[in-house]
Amino acid sequence: MTSIAVIPARGGSKRIPRKNIKNFHGNPLISYSIRAAINSGCFDRVIVSTDDEEIAEIAIRYGAEVPFIRNEKLSNDFSGTTPVIQDVIEKLENPNLEYICCIYATAPMISSKDIITGLNTIKAKLDCDYAFSITSYAFPIQRSLLLQKEGRVSMHNAEMFDVRSQDLEECWHDAGQFYWGTKQAWQEGLPIFSSNSIGIKIPRYRVQDIDTLEDWDMAEILYRAWRQG
Repeated sequence: MTSIAVIPARGGSKRIPRKNIKNFHGNPLISYSIRAAINSGCFDRVIVSTDDEEIAEIAIRYGAEVPFIRNEKLSNDFSGTTPVIQDVIEKLENPNLEYICCIYATAPMISSKDIITGLNTIKAKLDCDYAFSITSYAFPIQRSLLLQKEGRVSMHNAEMFDVRSQDLEECWHDAGQFYWGTKQAWQEGLPIFSSNSIGIKIPRYRVQDIDTLEDWDMAEILYRAWRQG
């Protein structure tokens, strides 16, 4: 059995320029994902898929491989993750490849232990296509609000107004850290969010999307608290 990690990291981030290699608590952001992958011991190869020479150089410096530079067609604002993984599988041409873990470059609080749990989970479940990180919503989504004109609000599910919070089902969302998948699932483009996927629970204090500068500031605060805790 061969397992690889694929870390997609294109160079064209617009809202946070050069986000994937921006300094985060003393190191390039992508380095945290590379280190977690290497330290997990799960992978025969840790590969960064990028269209950017500087990102490639930094990735190699921190122990990853960049066996090729990604095609421009897979590096625009509309490029999805699955085609990038498929591109790596196709280029490697490894018949022994069984599991691929996509790890996002913007997950500084990713844990090697969670990566290991993901691999053990997907190996143990015969009908499992993917095992990926999830976390719970901080507030009941059944009581979400819609914002109308002039700032007026309405409930998304008004029938939930009188339901006690403890009686509402806990809901979860993609934590945006890692996605284990079988080679077949990635190649066929099977949906990740389906009943053939298993969620690996991550505590909320280690989860933060980093799409805006406000997100970045929050991620730095959470990371500092996590490391000092």
